[in-house]
Amino acid sequence: MLDNNLKAQLQTYLANLKRSVDITVFVDEGEKSREMLSMLNDIAGLTDKISITQKRDVTERTPSFRLTHAGGGKGASFAGIPMGHEFTSLVLGLLHIGGHPPKVETQVIEQIRALPGPLNFETYISLSCHNCPEVVQALNTMAALNPAISNVMIDGALFQEEVKQRSIMAVPAIFLNGELFGQGRMTVDEILAKVDTGATARAAQDLAAKAPYDVLIVGGGPAGASAAIYAARKGIRTGLIAERFGGQVLDTLAIENLIAIKETDGAKLAATLEHNVKSLGVDVMNVQRAVALVPGELIEIKLENGASLKSKTVILAPGARWRELAIPGEREYRGKGVAYCPHCDGPLFKGKRVAVVGGGNSAVEAAIDLAGIVEHVTVMIRGDELRADKVLREKMLTLPNVRLVKNATFREITGDEGKVNGFKYSDGQTNEDARLDLEGVFVQIGLTPNTAWLQNSVALSERGEIIVDSRGCTSVPGVFAAGDATNSHFKQIIIAMGDGAKASLSAFEYLMRL
Repeated sequence: MLDNNLKAQLQTYLANLKRSVDITVFVDEGEKSREMLSMLNDIAGLTDKISITQKRDVTERTPSFRLTHAGGGKGASFAGIPMGHEFTSLVLGLLHIGGHPPKVETQVIEQIRALPGPLNFETYISLSCHNCPEVVQALNTMAALNPAISNVMIDGALFQEEVKQRSIMAVPAIFLNGELFGQGRMTVDEILAKVDTGATARAAQDLAAKAPYDVLIVGGGPAGASAAIYAARKGIRTGLIAERFGGQVLDTLAIENLIAIKETDGAKLAATLEHNVKSLGVDVMNVQRAVALVPGELIEIKLENGASLKSKTVILAPGARWRELAIPGEREYRGKGVAYCPHCDGPLFKGKRVAVVGGGNSAVEAAIDLAGIVEHVTVMIRGDELRADKVLREKMLTLPNVRLVKNATFREITGDEGKVNGFKYSDGQTNEDARLDLEGVFVQIGLTPNTAWLQNSVALSERGEIIVDSRGCTSVPGVFAAGDATNSHFKQIIIAMGDGAKASLSAFEYLMRL
């Protein structure tokens, strides 16, 4: 099943195994079981440290397999064949269960090992989801470090009955001890913040004890990372707080317009940025949400956990999030049929009817992708023309199972039994109210800045963007801003990086004048 080039690469990785790994396989006579066994036998043939045991057990998901070592608890399991984005999760699972140390800070390892159990996670994924592997890998790492923790990756497309019973319509969907724990991308830090009940209080205490910074950056996306790198290279005390390092970039698939890099993806770019920032000694405080900015001789940033940080200058780079339709039913049915990532959640709507709201490139690309999975796609726009590039428009309009509705006024997303069943709108062409019977609504109408917490502290535009001048200065002395949260006209990764560098240099000049 694995080609020779992949086997050669994998053999190099498996040489890092420190102890034997037992793979227990639960199979039947089906094709997927045969595929799984073929893949696992290929892997086991590359090292003498992996052994395979086949079992038939009606209480276990089939096909599935479990990775364990002697005395290692329940370990990490995979229900389905972890190819695509999840193949890396399998390789890392083998390495970590096999004793190769994970790339996790020492204090995080100690925190994981101290967690009481049992903590039995189930993570529903789709193989096309680019957000799912980070969750699977984080939980598998925890399972490798603590025998009281287990995790099973479940391919939602293969185990449709479970997906239906648990009303899962967005991935990753994470269950802990049978109860819904979270949805969407989560890092080890974010998971620990939820399961370790004392973590928030300890973090607040540690943060409150920190000395004032020369530059404090709010945001860990391209703008914030660039600002941090430029500040640290000046030799000044630099701190960075972020809800999740990488920001909106983490939700980006292919990146092909970043100068000097032919192509990459959001997760790889975010990991590189984080490595570069930390290598320069920047004090990175992840999983921290800013809730207020208080101007003064020392500018204060108040955090959600009750702590405050102070700095001589502040660079705001909070980024943006998916823009919402702001109609009844949208938030109620988020993750229950309302979705924002067609690549992640599309496979869960196989054979169903969905709508895509929006007329830009992202919306039309979503419609094209979904058309190959779902029964029918209705693309809905407020105006009378699609804004997407011509080549995308032409391709979409040739698809037999895609319909375009123009001049629509969106009214309500309806549902029944906890999931979406329809979309109400006014048809501008007939001037009549209408309703679509469907199971999913993919919202693709752009981004909105994360600036609600700044409304009473810095000047904002009508769109909620931070108003900056050509040097990145805001309306508050000592406070600068960069990236997608500002009134910078173009929202691009490379522009955000340049804005971050500019704001950092401006902050340094401000400090020199002080």
